[in-house]
Amino acid sequence: MGNVIVIGAQWGDEGKGKIVDLLCGRADVVVRFQGGPNAGHTVSVAGRKTFLHHVPSGILHPERLCLLGNGMVVDPDRFLKEVADLQAAGVEVDGRLFLSRRAHLIFPHHRALDQAAEEQPEHRIGTTRRGVGQAYMAKALRVGVRGVDLDDDAELRRRLTLALRLHHAFKEAIPGLPHVTLEESLEAAASNRRRLAPYLDDTGGRLQDALEAGRRVLFEGSQGTLLDVDHGTYPFVTSSNTVAGAACTGAGVGPAQIQAAVGVYKAYATRVGEGPMPTEETGQVGEGLRQRGREFGTTTGRPRRCGWFDAVAGRYAARVNGLRVAALTLLDVLDASSEIQVAVAYDTPSGRIDRFPSSPAALSAARPVYETLPGWEQDTSGCRAWDDLPARARDFVERLETLLGVRFVLISVGADRDQTIEREAGALDALFS
Repeated sequence: MGNVIVIGAQWGDEGKGKIVDLLCGRADVVVRFQGGPNAGHTVSVAGRKTFLHHVPSGILHPERLCLLGNGMVVDPDRFLKEVADLQAAGVEVDGRLFLSRRAHLIFPHHRALDQAAEEQPEHRIGTTRRGVGQAYMAKALRVGVRGVDLDDDAELRRRLTLALRLHHAFKEAIPGLPHVTLEESLEAAASNRRRLAPYLDDTGGRLQDALEAGRRVLFEGSQGTLLDVDHGTYPFVTSSNTVAGAACTGAGVGPAQIQAAVGVYKAYATRVGEGPMPTEETGQVGEGLRQRGREFGTTTGRPRRCGWFDAVAGRYAARVNGLRVAALTLLDVLDASSEIQVAVAYDTPSGRIDRFPSSPAALSAARPVYETLPGWEQDTSGCRAWDDLPARARDFVERLETLLGVRFVLISVGADRDQTIEREAGALDALFS
């Protein structure tokens, strides 16, 4: 059986939640493998929207097993609120939603440090202020607390003592950082132990059992390739690895157990937070894309920075993730555009380049070289087959394929589940064969 990764191929917010939701009909198990409550996936079914932050998008498909892998960091309060909201909406989660005992937990001191740092201009990255990066920092420093550690009182006290000692050492560098006591942290841990108990599980073992039984697995990424801590626009990145290769370490599988990766691109570019974005449009064009695409963050509500499609960055993402197939989302947002720009290279102080630079300074100095394509100025939201699309829309998609070196097997023309074009009959089934 085929096992597939769905990965964001830009700066996040590409519509991965919808693509995962569509593919879930062909999978038995859905696994999140990195990130935390900084993710925001919106799934719309029959006009009803569900907002997810920790929980895999597969939860909306009955009988699918949904796992939160060891590579995640989890805020217990937000996770349990998300579960409660799903249950209130009639979604059954008991017995099919499990959290890795190896996943690290976000504590109040992580959130406090994140929030205080973001108030300082010299430290500001544009995070969601939810303590995600600070929990990953504690993990790397080996003072983090995992789900399994909640049952070891002595080790829990030792790690939290060390973690708070480090936390309070930041006070001089970060004014306004609140004092957090050991007692407060231990109290939070005791509450988490009780409330998380029904969900904590050996998800790696459960996943391997499913694979050995021939069940098909879908690995769901969050954020996007250009926010990867190693391969993204460092330091303006998230604190985890968001690329396809992270599915192995973040879920507990070997590379040979995964058969394909599907990249998700939107038909233009967006970014949240600080950092360079060569094709950003700060005027009327950018505002038009923002309003038509409803580009406001699912997690924070922040307006997203918008601009034209960046094929230089997109080709880089295809290579880093080994992409051969992809999904293109929000094509309908371009319906009103008479002309569409696509960045095919960058002009830099040292000359024209067609490769994505590793330096943020070099990327900031880069100016996009645009290719202008004619718009179609027709409503595509009702299209359900490739031939239903206007000829110029098909030309646009095919030009992106040439520039990126991928094949778009799915094209989304609206938020709802059924507003999707499957390019070729059987293409999705082939991914899982």
